[in-house]
Amino acid sequence: MFKRYRRLRINETLRGLVAETTLSKNDFIYPLFVREGEGIKTEVSSMPGVFQMSIDEILKECEYLISIDLKAIILFAIPDVKDSVGSECLCEESIISRTIRAIKEKYPEMFVVTDLCFCEYTDHGHCGILDPVSQTVDNDKTLEISAQQAVIHAKAGADMIAPSGMMDGIIETLRTALDANGFENLPIMSYSTKFASSYYGPFRDVAESTPSFGDRRSYQMNPANRLEAIEESLEDERQGADILMVKPALSYLDIIRDIRNESRLPLCVYNVSGEYAMLKNAGAAGLIDYEKVMMETLMSFKRAGANLIITYHAKEACELLNS
Repeated sequence: MFKRYRRLRINETLRGLVAETTLSKNDFIYPLFVREGEGIKTEVSSMPGVFQMSIDEILKECEYLISIDLKAIILFAIPDVKDSVGSECLCEESIISRTIRAIKEKYPEMFVVTDLCFCEYTDHGHCGILDPVSQTVDNDKTLEISAQQAVIHAKAGADMIAPSGMMDGIIETLRTALDANGFENLPIMSYSTKFASSYYGPFRDVAESTPSFGDRRSYQMNPANRLEAIEESLEDERQGADILMVKPALSYLDIIRDIRNESRLPLCVYNVSGEYAMLKNAGAAGLIDYEKVMMETLMSFKRAGANLIITYHAKEACELLNS
């Protein structure tokens, strides 16, 4: 006799009871972008619903996020002044430091992850100090200033550091610096498998971080390489990462599953700007049922093995889960 699989699909309650994968409000981390000024909330044309905000507007946004039980953000900063080494983020009165302090003072329950990189802070848009001869990022010099930046974030009150620059040795460097400054309990979420992807385009609009020349393929990963992707994450685990990450998410579900099979650490995925913009534009054009496709997409990340999802859809997803 053949198996009747439809018995377990007969109604909504039963389908829910036997569901293998679920989405929760606790799964999401919501990106926020802060810039200097007051009363600023500027929507990014390539990312509908995503804004550059001044600190006062960030605080209003945090109040709403907490009201819908979305209590984890990842914070990016866009400074007014940039230079060749990203000096603005290496001082304790930087825009990101002041924002962390403001959030933690008013909303101590908000879990603040900070993106640690230099692409938003440098006038050339690359992720660290440039080698004057090769004109690519000098890995080891960038490690030195990354350690400085991590300690500044920690002192400001960050709950977790997330270095995104793809420098070799970054996790060991940050762990050593944080421990030496009394932050041995501060976790690091590694951008452990980050590809040199074309899906990042809209992010560079909101973060104002487009490279002024060249690209980032000499330090971000080749999208063709599966085995190297696994090794990158396992290396960051060996160096002391507390959480691993795959970025982007939607086109790399195979990599998410590969890393899930190889590591027992919590695994985050970054559902990036291009993925978000495609769904937004398809929904606006009437090509898809936006909300259903959004939730199905987020579910696919969990099914592939992710524990956490950084996504611009997080607010909408929480609103739907609340309803």
